[in-house]
Amino acid sequence: MAIANDSKDIRTIARGDNRGFALLIAIIFMSVMLLFGLALGSLGFKQQQLVSSALGSQYAFYVADAALECALYADQQQNLFAYTPDMSAPAPSMTCDGTAPVSAAVTAHTLSRWVVTQRFSLDGGKRCADVVISKPAAGTDITYLFAQGYDVACAVIAGGSSNRFAARGINARY
Repeated sequence: MAIANDSKDIRTIARGDNRGFALLIAIIFMSVMLLFGLALGSLGFKQQQLVSSALGSQYAFYVADAALECALYADQQQNLFAYTPDMSAPAPSMTCDGTAPVSAAVTAHTLSRWVVTQRFSLDGGKRCADVVISKPAAGTDITYLFAQGYDVACAVIAGGSSNRFAARGINARY
């Protein structure tokens, strides 16, 4: 009977097939930690975007409110938007925040209604607002004012770029 000489060392036999097990556990642990870190980073980024959009929304609303107040004052105190039967009459130009409008146009003029739109650059040129004044002929209907504010400059809105901005509107009828 012959004795076979096995080339395996007794220490190798005692360890078994566990070689690389610690490396596998370390890779799994690091993957879980990486996923956890990415999830927290994504959550933080989305929270920052939410706060930024809320702030922009607030700016847009207050700009719209300021523009509406200017239009109300110009119509009720200065009678600037009184209906005129002259179909070729130019759009009246009101001032808001001490500045003239960026643009003013008559968008509709019929025998019963006069619609004027104006765009204002407010807050030192940082914000923009559009105002629509729909004025009826004398005593026939209600006056409708609509102001839409933006949290960006008028050049951004006029440029038609793909920038993100907030827009909020407010109206009044009387």
